[in-house]
Amino acid sequence: MRSVLNLFKLRIGVAIAFAAAAGLVVEHGAAPAPLATAVLVLAVLVASAAAGAFNQYVERDLDARMGRTRNRPFVTGALRHGPAWLWLIGAMLAASVLAAAVAANPLAALYVFLGAFTYGVVYTVWLKRRTWWNIVVGGLAGSFAVLAGAAAVSPAPGPEALALAVVLFLWTPPHFWSLAIACREDYAAAKVPMLPVVVGDARAARAIFASATLLVAASFVPAAFSLGWIYLACAAAGGFVFLWRCRNLVRRPGRDTARAAFLASLAQLGAVLAGAMLDVALLA
Repeated sequence: MRSVLNLFKLRIGVAIAFAAAAGLVVEHGAAPAPLATAVLVLAVLVASAAAGAFNQYVERDLDARMGRTRNRPFVTGALRHGPAWLWLIGAMLAASVLAAAVAANPLAALYVFLGAFTYGVVYTVWLKRRTWWNIVVGGLAGSFAVLAGAAAVSPAPGPEALALAVVLFLWTPPHFWSLAIACREDYAAAKVPMLPVVVGDARAARAIFASATLLVAASFVPAAFSLGWIYLACAAAGGFVFLWRCRNLVRRPGRDTARAAFLASLAQLGAVLAGAMLDVALLA
């Protein structure tokens, strides 16, 4: 069971599903029935799990060279690496897209597919081994989750949902570049051109701080529309902690400060998404 949970990267999947729920909640219009909402959020989770499993299927050779990933199930043999997994992954993605279409509409289903495709194919297959832009483009995967949730309410996303989609896009680079500094030796050994491998820790830390600053500024945009003080307080608190950790990373680039910035990025995203949902629930 632990190997299966590891394979499907369910912690990432839960965060992506949470983003879809936030997109649905902040969108103006008649929300779908609770059961349909639950099915859509579950569809996003399953699609993310399929993309995560495909990532590990394709990257077994890279995972074997990295200390952080060498215990993944395809590397250790806990799960047998073979084409049957591709059939299962494809079936999971097809089922999630179909479920989203039935529970919401074809547009939401398209966004669910695009999120999984961006992570599984665009990021994993096309970009990760070729360019440090890999994670920048890969950030679109989270944006599509927000748009999938919003599409269940309205075919044209409102400014709040669009702003949250931008936040998810901007969040991904400083989040993963922080992890990449903490694991730079692993990525270098695997010859994966993550930004710290290409430009060094010091320059990467400055890029993280700059991108985090842009992210935090963008996280205030929804408050210019219908989201109120609860959202603004959560976004400000999460943003302050993240920027503080990123500033420490610039001053002392290294594994410990990078790990602290990585964890702070998770707190910042959680604060933004939870703040948006609480604001609508309590102040609507």
